[in-house]
Amino acid sequence: MTRPRQVIGNWKMNTTRTEAVELAYRIGTVAPRSAVVGVAPPFPWLAPVADVLRGGSVQLGAQTCSAYAHGAYTGEVSAGMLAEACSFVLVGHSERRTLFSETDDIVRAKLKAALGAGLNAILCVGESLDEREAGEHELVVTRQLRAALDGVPGDAGDRITIAYEPVWAIGTGRNATPDDASTMAELILTASGELGLSNPQVLYGGSVNAANAESLIAGAAIGGFLVGGASLKADDFLAIVAAADV
Repeated sequence: MTRPRQVIGNWKMNTTRTEAVELAYRIGTVAPRSAVVGVAPPFPWLAPVADVLRGGSVQLGAQTCSAYAHGAYTGEVSAGMLAEACSFVLVGHSERRTLFSETDDIVRAKLKAALGAGLNAILCVGESLDEREAGEHELVVTRQLRAALDGVPGDAGDRITIAYEPVWAIGTGRNATPDDASTMAELILTASGELGLSNPQVLYGGSVNAANAESLIAGAAIGGFLVGGASLKADDFLAIVAAADV
């Protein structure tokens, strides 16, 4: 069964409360589309953004979650807590892996926690520039997939979206070519299917903008986008949504 395309905005550690509310309002007032649209604000703005989006078609998500359900974990936010307001959560974003030392084991634990709490999950995978230049990108991404999906029921496929985000393209203005992105998306679809995941879907993330979205989405294996910087500007983000909404 073909899944609808998705465009997810990851606001990262940006926006004031006022900016978050205004951005959510502008995105949320767009007429419903065939593509699934979601935004992941910083934790403090989840509640006010949820108020703005309530009753609309734009989904609310979180940027990460704890691997633990509850307990003495100061500063952590559990998937169960997020499920009170959110429909999805990002897991294994490259910035979490590189800046906060999240290992494959931690990513797997977070993925299982998210699914166990009833959240949909966007599992992020991708290689560094050194790994790409060494020709190891396929091995790295396949390893990340195998580690994250170990023990995850195959029938959870409709609740898991895989975002391919080459680390060298995130926030650098340097995005993968459409051919590169499509080739990796095809690899991920094949690998995740072989690992037992049903009905997988792949998003591309990495310096996506209004100018390159149409050429990137032309690859049949790409089911949408995980958008960083461009998601902070409503007009740019909506242009990317329009490119995916075909």
